[in-house]
Amino acid sequence: MLTHIAIRDFAIIDALELDLGTGMSVLTGETGAGKSILVDALGMVLGDRADAGVVRQGAERADITAEFDLRDVPDTAAWLEEHELSADGECILRRIIGADGRSRGQINGRSVPLQQLKELGEQLVDIHGQHEHQSLLRRDTQMRLLDGYGQHDALLSDTARLFREWKSAHEQLERLRNAASDRDARIEMLRYQVNELEALKLEPDEVTALDEEHQRLANGGRLADGAQSALAALYENEDGSAYQLVAHSARELEKLAALDSRLGGVMEILTAAEAQLSEAGDVLRRYLADMDMDPQRLQWVEDRLGILHELARKHHVEPQALLPHLQSLSDELQQLERAEITLQELDERVRVLHEACRKAATSLHAQRIKTATDLGRKVTAVMQELGMPGGKFAVEVNAFEPERFTATGMDSVEFMVTANKGQPLKPLAKVASGGELSRISLAIQVIAAQATAIPSMVFDEVDAGIGGGVAEIVGRRLRALGERRQVLCVTHLPQVASQAHQHLRVSKEMQTKTTLTRIDVLDRKLQVEELARMLGGIEITETTRKHAREMLARAGQET
Repeated sequence: MLTHIAIRDFAIIDALELDLGTGMSVLTGETGAGKSILVDALGMVLGDRADAGVVRQGAERADITAEFDLRDVPDTAAWLEEHELSADGECILRRIIGADGRSRGQINGRSVPLQQLKELGEQLVDIHGQHEHQSLLRRDTQMRLLDGYGQHDALLSDTARLFREWKSAHEQLERLRNAASDRDARIEMLRYQVNELEALKLEPDEVTALDEEHQRLANGGRLADGAQSALAALYENEDGSAYQLVAHSARELEKLAALDSRLGGVMEILTAAEAQLSEAGDVLRRYLADMDMDPQRLQWVEDRLGILHELARKHHVEPQALLPHLQSLSDELQQLERAEITLQELDERVRVLHEACRKAATSLHAQRIKTATDLGRKVTAVMQELGMPGGKFAVEVNAFEPERFTATGMDSVEFMVTANKGQPLKPLAKVASGGELSRISLAIQVIAAQATAIPSMVFDEVDAGIGGGVAEIVGRRLRALGERRQVLCVTHLPQVASQAHQHLRVSKEMQTKTTLTRIDVLDRKLQVEELARMLGGIEITETTRKHAREMLARAGQET
């Protein structure tokens, strides 16, 4: 609920701070004192459009701040959390409007677009009267109110869930159908490509192995000559191979080591070298014996590599990637070949979901019809009490054409009213009289207050055009509404004002160069004086004070 509002340099308000409590609060005062300015300022901080004209004459900017307690509105707290604007159960809205017409908004200290401020504002305060914040005029609000009053949450949830599932499946089905014309051609191409690659019977790492083999075969002569030359130098040269020289040196040093033991280490090194040279010669002889100089094998390897490189270019991949590419094509082919089965299965799922969604929407439609009748009857009864003896309220629930539905069902909902007997029902949005609209809205809110999560409601002059006993009934209804919601009411009638839990008096102060508005919270004594003024005019007598006390006593507020 709204706990505090601070206004600076707005219209004829220089500086004003006001704490508000639970229940029903009324604003009273002389005509022209500026009672509606507070409502206008509240509208500004809730996101209404503004221009430079709202800035107090001579000031640079108007600054309005509103503080809210969110403990009883978890959905709004969740909205703030979702938008990373949360502040531990509190919410502070601020609107600054410059003398140049520019404005900016803040939520919990963070700058936000005006639309976001308005979106949050509509969750916090509902202003009834001749203002933009008349949420009951919106068709979506009317549907939500009807569903809330009828407690249709479970039906709404099922319908929305089934609709989302049906829509998702239907969109998937359409995508598959749109792709069907290209699928056959793609399948034919894939089959050809897969068969072509499978015919190669590729082995893992085959390309690398073939490249290495081709290099050996293509350079066979050079490899043979080099290996034979090395073998001769190391072991088989009759004029003195490395092996012979090392072996001879080892024998000589063996003799000398008997004379000087220090040569024993060198002798052991040469002996080891002799053995390694012998082993190297054996390896080279085996290498030469195993060499394959088959020109036919070389031709086969070259042909095989040529085929692989040609297919790689054709498929726009590297030769080493042909095998993974074959797997990818095979997977796509298998998926497309199953697409016909998938299409049939999905078509059946869409049909089943469509039928389930239609049944849920039909059940919701039937429940709305029943709820609409009950709500219409009860609101009509309250309208009779509120000075519209010929008034009537009804809720039209019209189903869309067959087989059409949305996440909220298959209906359009519209509130219909007439304030005069014998006159046809018209949409609530087309009711011309602001006073009638406010009282009709009050009647609806009285009956369906439990259906809305908006914690605070403002009624701007809902008493227009009424008086006497009807005015007292309006006051009682507002007070009853204040037991469940925070209610702020601008009124001219003492019958309404006497029902308030909190009475605020708006007055003007004439200063040297300007006129300013102030608001005072009245205690019981001052409340009696204000009610007496409203009852008796300029001259307040003891009789009017007595009447004021009686009104407070009837309202249960006299102490």
